[in-house]
Amino acid sequence: MTLTLVGMKQNELIRRLSRIGIWLYAMLHSAVLMVIVTIVGWWLAFNAELMLAVVAVAATGSLFATPAIVRALGFDSVQAMAMTIATTLVLPLSIFITLLFFQTEKVELDWLSYFARLIVFIFGPMFFSFWVHRLCPEEALSRFLMKISPYTILLVFAFPFGLVGSFRILFDEDPSAALRFFIIASGLCCLFFSLSYWVYRKQGKAIALTAAITSGNRNVLLTYSIAGALLGPAFLPLAGALQIPTYLLPVLTRWLNKKLP
Repeated sequence: MTLTLVGMKQNELIRRLSRIGIWLYAMLHSAVLMVIVTIVGWWLAFNAELMLAVVAVAATGSLFATPAIVRALGFDSVQAMAMTIATTLVLPLSIFITLLFFQTEKVELDWLSYFARLIVFIFGPMFFSFWVHRLCPEEALSRFLMKISPYTILLVFAFPFGLVGSFRILFDEDPSAALRFFIIASGLCCLFFSLSYWVYRKQGKAIALTAAITSGNRNVLLTYSIAGALLGPAFLPLAGALQIPTYLLPVLTRWLNKKLP
């Protein structure tokens, strides 16, 4: 987030965040997809634990690495950053509603952990970027950003390895259950990606693909950090399985960018 935000003018990012369209996207990203996933889950007769897990994934904000991926694909990273921040800010409400409807235990979120992560991953980097642009010559800063941009992508690709542990344990213990989680995770990722692309397709290919990949990338680790065990035993294996299709989204998006008119 820091390396990506340093390459952005913070006043432009704040202007994007003030637009109603960004918050309408956040509603699509969470509320609309939560309803759709719930209907699909009922239709497929998911048990209570799996239903809670899939709706919680739908409630989850976009991955913090998304703007770096979008920039690497040649799209508008400022737009992706605004979308990522908006979906992260609505996450507490989305996950609270999810737990209220699908969790029978008392709902207690880890607000301290959530706000700490907001400061570390969003507001801290924004503040740092503001002062870097204020104090450093733009020409020298541009040269520096060109040199470090490849390392940003390396960090992005390293991220999923931290979440696949629970899925690997499940795969060792019950391969058929692991395959089921993988199919569900891939289906969720495809649903998020394709629906967002369809909604934004009339605004142009670049905007549609930016919305699609932002919707497909889900920051499940942040959701788990604030809700923890309330998400049930199915959430971590599903979150681990979700990393595989998420990892392939940039490749799919680049291919679609070449094929679509």
